[in-house]
Amino acid sequence: MSTAANSQDSPAPDPRRRVPRTDAVLADPRVAPLRARLHPDVVKRQVQRAQQRARAGELPPEEVAEAVVQALPADGCSMRPVLNATGVVLHTNLGRAPLSPAAVRALTVAAGYVDVEFDTGNGSRARRGRAALDALLARVPRAEDALVVNNGAAALVLAASALARDREIVVSRGELVEIGDGFRIPELLESTGARLREVGTTNRTHLADYRAAVGPRTGFVLKIHPSNFLVQGFTSSVPVRDLAGLGVPVVADIGSGLLSPEPLLPDEPDAAGWLAQGAGLVTASGDKLLGGPQAGLVLGRAELVHALRRHPLARALRVDKLTLAALEATVSDGATVTEHALRADPGRLRRRAEALAAELAAGGLTAPVVPSDGLVGGGGAPGLTLPGWAVELPAHLAAVLRHGDPCVVARVDDGRCLLDPRCVPDGEDERLARAVLAAASRAPEGGPSCM
Repeated sequence: MSTAANSQDSPAPDPRRRVPRTDAVLADPRVAPLRARLHPDVVKRQVQRAQQRARAGELPPEEVAEAVVQALPADGCSMRPVLNATGVVLHTNLGRAPLSPAAVRALTVAAGYVDVEFDTGNGSRARRGRAALDALLARVPRAEDALVVNNGAAALVLAASALARDREIVVSRGELVEIGDGFRIPELLESTGARLREVGTTNRTHLADYRAAVGPRTGFVLKIHPSNFLVQGFTSSVPVRDLAGLGVPVVADIGSGLLSPEPLLPDEPDAAGWLAQGAGLVTASGDKLLGGPQAGLVLGRAELVHALRRHPLARALRVDKLTLAALEATVSDGATVTEHALRADPGRLRRRAEALAAELAAGGLTAPVVPSDGLVGGGGAPGLTLPGWAVELPAHLAAVLRHGDPCVVARVDDGRCLLDPRCVPDGEDERLARAVLAAASRAPEGGPSCM
């Protein structure tokens, strides 16, 4: 057989043989410094993942070491900071409310040893998170006591466990909502051992429906503000003030976390208002309209809050010192980042968008300024739009911007990539412009549209 025939019949070299050994990758000058800063098992795991990608043909073998470097964050945290240019103030996928500078400073204090549960005066144990609770009670004087758990759903689960296990919770069918990621209020409540007594219909529930259902087995009446959807037309619901006259406690979930009325959001209930109407307990989220960290707030009558606090599940749902510190700072703050974004002046937003467009034009990129309505997001005020302005770019730049540094998340709408400055910090406009110009230089003109 000829040499030519032999060469034609011989198989191509297996590229997996070129995947570098683990010890070789660990010794690479780019990877070695990581081993001095991070736990060796963490580094080794990323090496193995990169090697597996190379064996699967997803990564050139010569790029294994670089892939390890890219996968391991310089500061030990893999979450990437994002410039939120979507115009959605409480973007659930981006962490909802950004913390105020005061809350960030509080996190720095709480990072070390702190007196979270210690009385420095007499050297004895103290009530956990007392300063955050005091701040909440100062903001909502109608509440006799307060409790903080790890999210809004946890607040409802604890209330059901403490007040209605093996008993009934009376609730309108129109308020049995799904809260996201497939979790549903009915399933959460029934998991506690409580039984739901549904009243009314999807669109209309009357006081007589509740009155007929309340009896010796009733643990409480549940009122839920359907904050993540809007039902219009032939509808009716029963206000808290009427439910409070049924002779059983009313647990009212306001959802979005307003502590007091907000003129910008007239249809959103607030804790002070529902307590004034006679609610025994009000529950809410801390990382929505309140503008703080993820937390579940419980405010109301002292004996009901005490029952929740002493329930064994309260220990499993309690928050850590970082959450307590950020929450106290948020509640004590004069105006949070969330409030600034919600109240942003449309005229100023237009000027910022025009300045951004001018920077892009100077860099050779034409980007018109167009009207753009922002949204509250986070399951709050679903029918409300926030007038504003945005810079319009080709839709295919949205994906390129997400992969840039900084990562920019824009809104893709009707074949356009829109950059809304509402949620972009004032000092980041120039950085945003540089990111857009860099993305445009990397992207092929007329590239595919990405959502």
